[in-house]
Amino acid sequence: MRPLFFVLGAQLIVALVFLVLVATGSLPFTGDSDGNAAPAKRAKVNRFDGPAAFKLLKMQLDYGPRPAGSEQSRKLARKLRTLLPNGRFQSVPGGLRNVVGTVPGKDPERYVVVGAHYDSKDIPGFLAANDGAGGTAAVVQLARQLKPRTIGPTVKFVLFDGEETPRGVPDSQFYARGLRGSKVAARKFKKAKAMVLLDFVADTELSLPREGTSNVRIWTRLRAGAKKAGVGSYFPDSVGVSIQDDHTPFLQEGVPSIDLIDWDFPCWHKACDDLSAVSEKSLDASGEAVAGLLPTL
Repeated sequence: MRPLFFVLGAQLIVALVFLVLVATGSLPFTGDSDGNAAPAKRAKVNRFDGPAAFKLLKMQLDYGPRPAGSEQSRKLARKLRTLLPNGRFQSVPGGLRNVVGTVPGKDPERYVVVGAHYDSKDIPGFLAANDGAGGTAAVVQLARQLKPRTIGPTVKFVLFDGEETPRGVPDSQFYARGLRGSKVAARKFKKAKAMVLLDFVADTELSLPREGTSNVRIWTRLRAGAKKAGVGSYFPDSVGVSIQDDHTPFLQEGVPSIDLIDWDFPCWHKACDDLSAVSEKSLDASGEAVAGLLPTL
């Protein structure tokens, strides 16, 4: 029994030494394939609560389809108003309502707008997990986490009603008959220093190149914030197509604006835009990038 005791003791010592080497990053022969030492891990920034945002996404889906003006949309709007800091309604023609929250900054006269649309396309059974609920969840979570007067500008968080075209109106008339809430908000907040729109930001295969009309200066800062947070791979250094979206009325008012939208999302206006089409990891990446951007505006 004594030889076995010594063998076990020696194995225990070796195991302890191995654990110490792993914990301190001193384990030998763990470089890359070229024999170089493995690079040290970069510190990650964690300013956005992805799991909490994903719960907000799922909460919206519990209301079912939410076309603008529907009872389900109005119920959701009442809930969203309670979730946004200093939440209130903003009237939109046709009986619609934006939901607006405010977090004061160090400079109350200087403000930026962060927005998303909360209505869903009027398609039977369409849940709009990515095309609506994802952006709304990110905006609400950003508003709930941002502490007053911790960054320079005041932030107006706006959830737009009536982004989609009304029932019976073809998508070819999108700009003429859609974007109803953001047209109102853009006129009201035309003195904003910047506008950030979150649209398709939660899909499982998320990739967010710069939307073609998005302001280059702000987008560069967004990518820098994403890289600092360790989610830069979601924001390739390329330019996508130009989209008419809720940032367009702000651009027309002269407000520098950007649109986070993965236009290659395969379930756009399809029944497959449900919970299976979205990812907590993607939503977290989008939120982290914007959380890093806001202090720089």
